[in-house]
Amino acid sequence: MGDFRKILVALSLEKYSKGIFNYAARLAQSLNAHLIVANIINSRDVQAVAKITSWGYEVDSEHYIKGITEERGKILNQIIKESSFPTEKIKTVFKVGNPVDELLKMSVEEEVDMIVMGVKGRTDLQHAFVGSVADKIFRRSPVTVISYRDEKHADHLKKHLHLI
Repeated sequence: MGDFRKILVALSLEKYSKGIFNYAARLAQSLNAHLIVANIINSRDVQAVAKITSWGYEVDSEHYIKGITEERGKILNQIIKESSFPTEKIKTVFKVGNPVDELLKMSVEEEVDMIVMGVKGRTDLQHAFVGSVADKIFRRSPVTVISYRDEKHADHLKKHLHLI
């Protein structure tokens, strides 16, 4: 196993993103690695906006993508600002597409050594019908994948195991 130079951290920029980022930043700092922070705007969401536009509503995909990118960019900038990780060692990437495909492509194109991600993105309902992005990344990733769990998730899982 070689050195860890680049760590890809996948963020949905939802509830648990700050914890995931901070965990990845601590890991990167201890390994003297760079962080590539990725957020993927799901192409299915963009297609849904296009469908609504076809019904005559005053929205369009281009403005949706621009608005979402700006909103998520502000959230991400705040998370980065609150961390002590050096900004010169961070690259941020926003893409539109299938999150699994885009993250896997990015892991190869950016020659990352590790992926850090949470186990949940948006909802459990999404997982029930299509499977989670995390599950698919774990199965298909060519590099090590680390699954972040915050204390609340860890306690919840321990209760299900009857350890608490």
